[in-house]
Amino acid sequence: MPADTAVDLSGRSVLVTGAAGGLGRLVSRGLADAGARLTLVGRDEERLRALGIDGAATASVDLTTPDGPARAVQAALDAHGSLAGVVHAAGVVAFGPVAEVDDDTVDELFLVNALAPLRLLRAASAPLTEAAAETGDAFLVTISGVVAEKPTAHMAAYSASKAASWALAAAASGELRRAKVRVVDARPPHTETGLATRPVAGSAPRLPQGLRPEQVADRIVAAILAGERDLPTSAFGG
Repeated sequence: MPADTAVDLSGRSVLVTGAAGGLGRLVSRGLADAGARLTLVGRDEERLRALGIDGAATASVDLTTPDGPARAVQAALDAHGSLAGVVHAAGVVAFGPVAEVDDDTVDELFLVNALAPLRLLRAASAPLTEAAAETGDAFLVTISGVVAEKPTAHMAAYSASKAASWALAAAASGELRRAKVRVVDARPPHTETGLATRPVAGSAPRLPQGLRPEQVADRIVAAILAGERDLPTSAFGG
């Protein structure tokens, strides 16, 4: 599908992970406004329901477990009978020199930021391919961030986990292009979602003023609707 071909999400099933987070909730609302039928996934189902998105299914899923991503995909299929899109908006961050980051922290970073999107894509590839055969487009979006393009000192483990997500999207995009499934990685600059104040380890260094979450979420939704295939840092204008 050419990048300038509009995508109609009206009535189509889309799964959002991390849907109650700083970006996830905004992306979810943008997709709902575009007519998508949503399945919202996170660890706290009450927070998902509190978003108040009409018609959205919710599911509490731990994406760090081997079967968690597949259960998320199945929740969307059970709720809506099909799956035309996935947005992986779940993510964790850690700070500190790589020599000081312990194994548990590394494991969590890679489980959420790298292995979860890989497992989501593996579980979702068949229903996404089926949806694309009917409408000409399906998609899976990952959000790796600027550190994938510009790995940052004192954030080496985090940067590596996000770079893995970018590499996954780039390679899988080629694998699924013929099936008309877009695998899109978004790499926004630092964004004021509050994630940096909730690291799984370490303390954030002084960071520049970030973009507004609304700006980033709107850009991601716009890219989905426009049929875009990549969202580098430069695409966010920040």
